[in-house]
Amino acid sequence: MHSSHGPFCRRTRREFLWEAGAGFTGVALAGLMGLDASRARAAEAAAFVNPLAPKFPHRVARAKSVIFLFMYGGPSHVDTFDYKPQLAALDGKTIAVKTFGRGGKKNEGRVVGPKWRFQQYGECGKHVSDLFPNLATCVDDLAFVHSMTADSPIHGSAMLQMNTGKILSGSPCLGSWVNYGLGSVSENLPGFAVMLDPIGGPISGAKNWSSGYMPASYQGTVLRSAGDPILDLRRPDGVSDPMQRHVLDALRDFNTEHAALHPENSNLGARIASYELAFRMQQCAPEAVDLGRETEATRELYGMNDPRTAEFGRRCLLARRLVERGVRFVQLYAGGAHNDDNWDAHTDIEKNHNFHAGRTDRPIAGLLRDLKQRGMLEETLVVWGGEFGRQPTAEYEKGTGRDHNAFGFTMWLAGGGVRGGVSHGETDELGSAAVSGKVHVKNLHATVLHLMGLDPNRLSYFYGGLDQKLVGVEGADPIRSILA
Repeated sequence: MHSSHGPFCRRTRREFLWEAGAGFTGVALAGLMGLDASRARAAEAAAFVNPLAPKFPHRVARAKSVIFLFMYGGPSHVDTFDYKPQLAALDGKTIAVKTFGRGGKKNEGRVVGPKWRFQQYGECGKHVSDLFPNLATCVDDLAFVHSMTADSPIHGSAMLQMNTGKILSGSPCLGSWVNYGLGSVSENLPGFAVMLDPIGGPISGAKNWSSGYMPASYQGTVLRSAGDPILDLRRPDGVSDPMQRHVLDALRDFNTEHAALHPENSNLGARIASYELAFRMQQCAPEAVDLGRETEATRELYGMNDPRTAEFGRRCLLARRLVERGVRFVQLYAGGAHNDDNWDAHTDIEKNHNFHAGRTDRPIAGLLRDLKQRGMLEETLVVWGGEFGRQPTAEYEKGTGRDHNAFGFTMWLAGGGVRGGVSHGETDELGSAAVSGKVHVKNLHATVLHLMGLDPNRLSYFYGGLDQKLVGVEGADPIRSILA
């Protein structure tokens, strides 16, 4: 069982007092036990001063870091990696098929055939569409999961589930759980970094990288996609290192004294830790985010010399530099807030997917190749996918758009203990629903935690009187067929 102060197999004083009655009753009980209440509060507050201190995994980890490439809006699996030759023959025909998306529940629909040619690649012979000519050459390093399912076909709740395991807001996201369970490798950089698409952030905003009921120190730090990734790294003119250190020390003393009187407020301890992290980042972060230190060959590999791919390539390269320096979890979003700006292809899938695949294909392939040639891929887990997939049928009477599909869609993983060149599960002959090897978002989360050295069914955080888990109280198993 994991306490809220770290993964140790024992109850904390706070949990004991909660179970004994909490509040004033708990403080009174502490007095009866000979414990000084003010000292107990002070100790608890101090525990939050450095919540990102290294902890202990449950097993030998295969991966040290995660890079999650989030294709916001829901890319079409049947137009990318889930080859369905029968769709071409049924193009334009209305058939009986049960669907549930933005357009509601339907029992029939007009089939939209695939708009790109599929070819086989690699020693594994994987079919990949012409949307991803660069990524297709990496298939022997990828593990495809074709039978993913989720609980919601609506963007907001589906994104929350992909990030937090829940369709409702208020829970910690995957990056927060990883850092809570393992602690941060780097003392000078955030443990969880998020890079949004400059087109705009995803629906629900910061809820997708929130630490929920955990201390605020576990939430994602947003890095800008243009200009300086992190603002205010330079000290104001006239402020020296000793002067700034003196101010921070005074703030820490005042805040620690106040925290001792308010142990229930974890945000204060998190703020103390954030001040200290910001101070250390002023020395280390400028070097970490300085892409000018990279060679021209590396910049070319990520497509940074092509206006179409330069922006996403820049973020992929920055992700590699961050995990190289010990950042545990990096999440990149491809797709902005509005339908035309993300993978949400309701009207014209050709225009939509040509744009989004065109700006991400080369940078993602470059990231995989760069990690591999540096010997980093085997310890860096890369995850690709959206909040759901798309239907084989059109949403409207006209056009080539597809509706949302949470019944069956594709995601892939690479590196970090994943078997390359394999596929798990299948959707039906049209790609409308998973029919074999069916797995849920919780199984994906369990896989990530497992590869990071954490037991998904033991990793818990005491909140609201319960041992909360990312995979839910019922638990979930990793997708073992894709594990090396």
